[in-house]
Amino acid sequence: RLIEEFSGLKRERGWVDMNDVERAALVMLGDPVLSGWVQERLDARIKHVLIDEFQDTNPLQWQALRGWLSAYAGAGGQRPSVFLVGDPKQSIYRFRRAEPQVFQAAQAFVRDGLGGDLLSCDHTRRNARSVVDSVNQVMGQAAQSDNYPGFRSHTTDSTQVGLLCKLPQTPRPIPPRNPTDDGMPAENSGWRDSLRTPRELPEDSLRAQEARQAAAWIAQLLGDWQAQGKDLGAANIMVLSRKRAGLLPLQDELRQLQIAAYVGDKCDLIECCEVQDVVALLDALVSPQHDLALARALKSPLFDLDDSVLVSLALARRDQPLSWFELLQKLKLKTHDGRGVAADLIRWKGWLDTLPPHDALQAIYTDGDVLARFAVAAPPSQRDAVLANLRAVLGVSLQLGGGRYATPYAFVRALKAGGVLAPPVAASQAVRLLTVHGAKGLEAHTVLLLDTDSPERKAETMGALVDWPGELPAPVRFVFLASESHPPACAVEALFAERREREREELNTLYVAMTRARHTLAVSSIEPYQSTGRSWWSRLAPLADDVAPGEPGLNQAPMPLADGFDLKVLPLGPPRAVSADARPGTPGVAVGLADVSPSDPVLVRLGLAMHRLLEWGDGSITAIRAAAQEFGLDVAQGAQAAAMAEAIMHGEGAWAWDPQVLSWAGNEVTLVYCGQTLRLDRLVQRRDLGHDGHWWVLDYKSATAPLQQPGLVAQLRQYQRAVQSAYPGEVVHAAFLTALGAMVVLEKQNEF
Repeated sequence: RLIEEFSGLKRERGWVDMNDVERAALVMLGDPVLSGWVQERLDARIKHVLIDEFQDTNPLQWQALRGWLSAYAGAGGQRPSVFLVGDPKQSIYRFRRAEPQVFQAAQAFVRDGLGGDLLSCDHTRRNARSVVDSVNQVMGQAAQSDNYPGFRSHTTDSTQVGLLCKLPQTPRPIPPRNPTDDGMPAENSGWRDSLRTPRELPEDSLRAQEARQAAAWIAQLLGDWQAQGKDLGAANIMVLSRKRAGLLPLQDELRQLQIAAYVGDKCDLIECCEVQDVVALLDALVSPQHDLALARALKSPLFDLDDSVLVSLALARRDQPLSWFELLQKLKLKTHDGRGVAADLIRWKGWLDTLPPHDALQAIYTDGDVLARFAVAAPPSQRDAVLANLRAVLGVSLQLGGGRYATPYAFVRALKAGGVLAPPVAASQAVRLLTVHGAKGLEAHTVLLLDTDSPERKAETMGALVDWPGELPAPVRFVFLASESHPPACAVEALFAERREREREELNTLYVAMTRARHTLAVSSIEPYQSTGRSWWSRLAPLADDVAPGEPGLNQAPMPLADGFDLKVLPLGPPRAVSADARPGTPGVAVGLADVSPSDPVLVRLGLAMHRLLEWGDGSITAIRAAAQEFGLDVAQGAQAAAMAEAIMHGEGAWAWDPQVLSWAGNEVTLVYCGQTLRLDRLVQRRDLGHDGHWWVLDYKSATAPLQQPGLVAQLRQYQRAVQSAYPGEVVHAAFLTALGAMVVLEKQNEF
């Protein structure tokens, strides 16, 4: 059709040589009208152009788009409709050179060049009335005092009242001065043992305090929602911060309270600890002399060796000039489930030396049951992310060099170099922790803003100033600036405009953060060194109600966790007989959790929660809440399970937790006996006078009279025989520890 129309146009123009298509095309390229006609025909398939979030467009992007659309300016005939959607108040990507003035230039072009209309909307369906009122007051005041342009009062469709509140400001302690009057704080003049005492910066400590208070407030809020019967969960809470670093302490604090939380912004795959464990293993297999990498692999869930084993390897390294990899071939160490460490490492190294990285890694994953081991070790709220990251490592092994020519060493280097993003995993019931930039376009019932009283942005060094008006095809000025504190005379005006735009973007960021909240907007801050009166806290605090979060306690409902990873059975390879010289290693991680459904008797779930608390050896409120949550107990039942565990630990068998009495102790000890895998609640070895070397198999029971139940007695006898077979010739006792604090000892049997 285009050729036919082109031929008709040639006849209209009176060109003589009707076959000289090349000559006609050259004439058309030099004729703007004819060039526009051809472009119009080529664009005939495009009827409508809609570009959303146009305020995030930079000048270069706009010039590319403008070069295309300008062909339609003033031209007749058919042309696509153009619809640009944007809000200059939400322009917060100046680090990508996006500026509101580009949107204004595009407005003028569409209105004047294409005959378009300018439509504005200041009405929202999202925010509650109190949130909109606070936006109007804060931004209206900024328009008057800070020359904030383009703001008009908002209205809302929401009928909810909403809430604007503030948490107590985290105070900044005054550091004591050194009596030597050298102007430095006293703690800076002391010696810190870097092997024992971590470096703690004041700002990190303050962030941790703010995060602890924020986590307590979130826990209290979730408890209130649950007590009031509201259909709201952790996914309805969003926490925003300027920088990602401010979110990580809060993630740790929420995990301590068993509240699922995830940082939604992108991060490198190598930053994930489970990926670092796998890379450490590969590094040790590629470079057997790398003892530090091997130490991390041995400590990780891949082998789960105790610190004492690593210390023994380090001591043996002093006496023999061998690497840890070589020492393991001599020591014949085994994991708590009976796997030979040296045999696994040699087998895996053989695969890595002979197979492509992906095939070798897949074989290691299968042989070592890597995914299952990490899934068991990870908290329920983190399991999905851990498994996704481990699977992503397999994907990277295929992407590197097409998976064909990569060597194991190159694969390890590529992982360490970073640049590969971790896969996004969003738990369905988890608190969302995001930067303000990452929250763009999102919303939540409750939004908490962190670190809202931070100091103003410092002057930058070694930067570039770009003065590029949106209506011009090229920059007016481009200046490399060594220091903003001492700019050259030619850059003073451009630097002043740059700072003015930074102030505007700071207010834009506040506007975006506030308008993410549907119902509740909460503010948190750290006391600054010096208040400027222009921070987010200074603008919002006078309008907000005070809230005082308390420490989460038993009076609050259990916190919801993310969807769990139901791991019923963890295959650990073929059963291995217990050898006589194999002493129990470190306490094993529970590899299978009982399947407790809501229809199970309450006493069964109470007993399971009691066992979990005794396994952890932790009677804190956080542990009680976690155990109650795991087994579906309410507040009162969680307290009852804690009381049962307390009676066992401080009853007649209290000596079983006394380090002065014991030479060895382990919880949830795994033994393989007669083809069966047994789990002992607690196994201890006494060293006190009269019991030196005696082993005790202790079984926790919520039943008050376990001796009257033959099945329980037979089970404990089997545990006793299993330990006796591992330590022939040694004395092995067995006893029940009941929830009433009693210790019921089984009578001795001469044969096992």
